[in-house]
Amino acid sequence: MKEVKSTHVGAYGFIIKNDEVALIKKARGGYTGLLDMPGGGIEHNETPVEALKRELMEEAGVTVVKQELITATSRTFDWQMTKSIIENLHHIGILYKVEVKEDKVKEESDGIDSNGCNYYKIKNLSKKELTPFTIEGLELLGYSLKD
Repeated sequence: MKEVKSTHVGAYGFIIKNDEVALIKKARGGYTGLLDMPGGGIEHNETPVEALKRELMEEAGVTVVKQELITATSRTFDWQMTKSIIENLHHIGILYKVEVKEDKVKEESDGIDSNGCNYYKIKNLSKKELTPFTIEGLELLGYSLKD
């Protein structure tokens, strides 16, 4: 078994309306199957806000009209990248609360990272179904989550 180390830096957005949050179901990576904020990697020569706006359009089909920084955070964890490779990933996330122009989100898969985006009642979410950044951000925004 080979171990590789890598770092991923991304910008992620909380879209919250009427105590519901728009989340994607992760289609790949170390958080496959969990619910996560729409967002993703910051490309070369792109600012975090530019990445946030691009990623939210790609994954949720929404136009960001306002963003407010919540926190910048990180996690390091191992995951089985391929049959023979374990990745030790240092994941850095810049988390924003955002306002968007649209009332609905894109429910279909983006064909890459998301198995679709939907609104979820925050009071019904449990920590076991969420990514660590999603848990941290919702708690910083004042929401209590079930264990």
